[in-house]
Amino acid sequence: MASRGGYPIATGSPMNPNINPMTAGHGGGVRMPPPPSAMQQNSGFRAMSNAASQYHQRPGMPPTRGVPMGAMGGPVPGPSYGSSLPMRSGMPPAAMDPARKRFLQQQQQQQQQQQGLSGQRRGVKRRKMADKVLPQRIRDLVPESQAYMDLLAFERKLDQTIARKRMEIQEAIKKPITQKRKLRIYISNTYTPGKPEGEEAEKVASWELRVEGKLLEDPGKQKRKFSSFFKSLVIELDKELYGPDNHLVEWHRMPTTQETDGFQVKRPGDVNVKCTLLLMLDHQPPQYKLDPRLARLLGVHTQTRASIMQALWLYIKNNKLQDSHEKEYINCNRYFRQIFGCTRMRFSEIPMKLAGLLQHPDPIVINHVISVDPNDQKKTACYDIDVEVDDPLKGQMNSFLSSTTNQQEIAALEMKIHETIESINQLKTQRDFMLSFSNNPQEFIQDWLKSQCRDLKLMTDTAGNPEEERRTEFYQAPWVPEAVGRYIFSKVQQRRQELEQVLGIRLT
Repeated sequence: MASRGGYPIATGSPMNPNINPMTAGHGGGVRMPPPPSAMQQNSGFRAMSNAASQYHQRPGMPPTRGVPMGAMGGPVPGPSYGSSLPMRSGMPPAAMDPARKRFLQQQQQQQQQQQGLSGQRRGVKRRKMADKVLPQRIRDLVPESQAYMDLLAFERKLDQTIARKRMEIQEAIKKPITQKRKLRIYISNTYTPGKPEGEEAEKVASWELRVEGKLLEDPGKQKRKFSSFFKSLVIELDKELYGPDNHLVEWHRMPTTQETDGFQVKRPGDVNVKCTLLLMLDHQPPQYKLDPRLARLLGVHTQTRASIMQALWLYIKNNKLQDSHEKEYINCNRYFRQIFGCTRMRFSEIPMKLAGLLQHPDPIVINHVISVDPNDQKKTACYDIDVEVDDPLKGQMNSFLSSTTNQQEIAALEMKIHETIESINQLKTQRDFMLSFSNNPQEFIQDWLKSQCRDLKLMTDTAGNPEEERRTEFYQAPWVPEAVGRYIFSKVQQRRQELEQVLGIRLT
């Protein structure tokens, strides 16, 4: 069964579409084949069930498919006996049992619904794009519509550019986006002399060391804490003054560590103290220091693991160390043989061999003297170091990718364009309808009646031309005796089979 305009039409044998209707054993219908105009496509598809036949059945006749009087045919269940008569060319196949027909129609509707749901998502974008294009007949009628088509072409180019840039941004965000900034470290100390007994003050002289810092020209709204730039901080005091157990002050980052704006150390003492500050920067992603020989060979001292692997690959590529026959091997030159200790190695072995050549980066070393001179109070020393901070552009990229405000606005405007184009198409159809009527009313009405007649035949699920079938000349054609004979033969076969089923024997 095939549907046109939501109504099923017979396109072949309903029971088995593979059977050739020219040699089928059962009796076929004797209706005239439908004219080609009846197979034209109607606009507007709707899912509807079969309309009830407007024609009544004669008593004693088998149920048919709503065939009007004069178009005969009926189903013949079971096998046929005897030789089949040749069928007239163009004669439609036998009618189907109504129950079987309804069952097949339900199956077909379910299959169409499943196929429609699966292909709906794939075709939404394509249909939307097609719906935005003005038909050629409208562009010919309104020359100014070419400006809209030019804007549509520009929109396609713009969408392609935005999609490409979005993919580039997504790839760029996967890599760290940082920039170097200056971190100024302030190191200062205060001294508190001891007081005689009886006064409300400390009895022992002491000093207090402060280590603070901030970013220079920090445009960010949220200020980063000083400790967030470091992985660890070690203050080494004079070992002769404070002994081997009390001369180190250490701070190491832990998962539960709370960030702070600075560090302070307080110790008793009334003499100048030499101290050394060891600051270990917290690199994200982590950086490593290369073996001196490999660093001189690659020109890289301290870098991330990805940058080191890239520099190593560039050296292998520029010096043509990759084996020409076995691409997974590297033929080591004399420098590689000294560093890796082998003459040949696989690419997969590089990470394991490289792990033994990587070390933690060197800490930042600052030497400072804690002064206890009363005349040199709050003396501050400043040191500038380079640190890497997140580029503000990364936040803008994330906000651009996660923003849906513009997408919602664009979707609303596109929906408005679709509605406008649909309205234009409807108006053009109405205009053509009225214009054709005004040009030739008589011919228009005749064509319209023919169209309505074809629609009526589709709605009633009939084939043939009712206007011809109601005239007597239709039944005086040469094929009528043959059709009558075929119909009588099919009825005899049907009655014989019913009798065999009742008696339980086979008649010969």
